[in-house]
Amino acid sequence: MSFAIEARSMRLSDDRPNIDPYPLSPYVAWAGNRNKDAILKTFEELLPTKGDALEVATGAGLHITYLAPHFPNIRFQPSDYDQAVFETIKRKRLEGDYINIADPVLIDLTVPSTWPDADEQLYDAIFVINIFHVAPVSIADGIAALGAKLLKPSGFIAIYGPFKLDGKYTTPSNEAFDREIRAAGVPEWGLKDVRDIEREAGKHGLALKRQLDLPASNFILLFGRS
Repeated sequence: MSFAIEARSMRLSDDRPNIDPYPLSPYVAWAGNRNKDAILKTFEELLPTKGDALEVATGAGLHITYLAPHFPNIRFQPSDYDQAVFETIKRKRLEGDYINIADPVLIDLTVPSTWPDADEQLYDAIFVINIFHVAPVSIADGIAALGAKLLKPSGFIAIYGPFKLDGKYTTPSNEAFDREIRAAGVPEWGLKDVRDIEREAGKHGLALKRQLDLPASNFILLFGRS
């Protein structure tokens, strides 16, 4: 990406709301609308024609309700640790008449007792979107452990967001974004390194299979069984 494009990207980012990870915040809505088409395009290449997909940290349901009508033969399972967002997810499902979205379930990645029973359901895909810049890297351990338990043999985990790579920023705009979110003073906020996510996944028998470049200096990291 040229520095001219980078500069234009950074100017456009000034139009966004202040960073706020609360699921119903204007920032989350802005970020979701900004990246949803790129994620959809990638998922059209990744998801099977028929199967089951689990979203972790669904939040207000923006991504899952956008994806669902494009994959009528995929059953989407929303989840979150914050049950306060469940009514919002259900309302959006009803408004769109998305019959392939299940009722949301409680999954707290730090509390394995909240995780689904593998004897009842396995998944072709588990995905999580835009949480690692405002979540501790230890959450990667929970995602990997969940995947090791719930993925079908050929299933994958897809993690979307901005990341550092081998301790370095991949673009000037990501460096500026990292400075901005770290300035908030919240200990867990900041871009995480792909290698740290990869290390946590390896503890649970999962390996980084592909690293896909997406617009706005984001990645999709694809993990599968080693």
